[in-house]
Amino acid sequence: MTDRLETKFIHSAGVDPQTGAVNVPIYQSSTFHQNSIDEFGPFDYSRSGNPTRQALEETIAKLENGTRGFAFSSGMAAISSAFMLLSAGDHVIVSEDVYGGTYRFITEVLTKFGVDHSFVNMTDLDKLAKAIQPNTKVVYLETPSNPVMNITDIETAAKLAKANGCLTFVDNTFMTPLYQNPLDLGADLVLHSATKFLSGHSDITAGLAVTKDAELGDRLGFIQNSFGSVLGAQDSYSLIQGIKTLGARLKQSSESAQKIAEFLHGHPEVEEVFYPGFSFHPGNPIHQRQASGDGAVLSFRLPDKNAARIFKDALRIPVFAVSLGAVETILSYPATMSHAAMPKEEREKRGITDGLFRFSVGLEHDEDLIDDLKQALEKVRVKSQLSIAN
Repeated sequence: MTDRLETKFIHSAGVDPQTGAVNVPIYQSSTFHQNSIDEFGPFDYSRSGNPTRQALEETIAKLENGTRGFAFSSGMAAISSAFMLLSAGDHVIVSEDVYGGTYRFITEVLTKFGVDHSFVNMTDLDKLAKAIQPNTKVVYLETPSNPVMNITDIETAAKLAKANGCLTFVDNTFMTPLYQNPLDLGADLVLHSATKFLSGHSDITAGLAVTKDAELGDRLGFIQNSFGSVLGAQDSYSLIQGIKTLGARLKQSSESAQKIAEFLHGHPEVEEVFYPGFSFHPGNPIHQRQASGDGAVLSFRLPDKNAARIFKDALRIPVFAVSLGAVETILSYPATMSHAAMPKEEREKRGITDGLFRFSVGLEHDEDLIDDLKQALEKVRVKSQLSIAN
């Protein structure tokens, strides 16, 4: 009998075999006593391995149907470590509208190691095929993408990559294992900013990676141990606890997100709403095939920066901050937050205008959030009319 994901979220970490404790113990130790000079036990130094972190890593590997999981100190630590599997002279293809921190690492850090890159609109797999070079080693996807929610066909992209001897990496932060399992669709490595939905409480920074096969896992394990940007025992424990409630949290937030997206789509002050749950979203058919839910993140565009400022100042409930995926609703302004590292002209080519907001729906009552959005948008309307009149 195979348990469903909601059950796995709660029980994958197991109980402590020594005591029967239903929560994984926090092994707050940097080093471990060894009984022999010839043979060490399973743990020697917490950079190389810690029992609490190992429980987390085994949990995410199970949830993503992979062979090995890895816990890092942040999402970018996980992403950067994955890219360190490349060598000088290699080439990587990356989703055009990738997260700003990933864009910064690729353009300003990875290039220093002699690794070349191409940004490609992954919604058009013909462009991906044409971008593959003899030295291309990795195809890197975000789907849905951050922040304009573009969809890439993971299965077809992975087949194309494999046919050309490339690995496929997928950032699965927005969907989580609850709604999308990229390894089952042919990807080789899946990544998470676990700071977001997997943790869910805005209390830790963490990154996770899961490999499809053991050989790739061994290579990434070497990188993790060499770089040492690992997740500490306390944060590993907190993340295990967060994962236990992921099913309930994300389902409720996703239901609210659908209602909020529909409200915003019908509002005259909103120019455009980006949400993969819309039947008219260009990527909706692909998304429905490869994911079992639409998630709790959406983006929407107001006319300009002035309207955005009025709107933000009028809102009462959402936190205005970087990050997403928490129990509290978070409003973000990509132009100066998640994609600040991207030059303005590059942002605007990707649809990240000065009027664009990203909205991560939390666990507040959906009607309260809609009422708050309604009154803020009304202030945008009134002030816009006054501006025109003057």
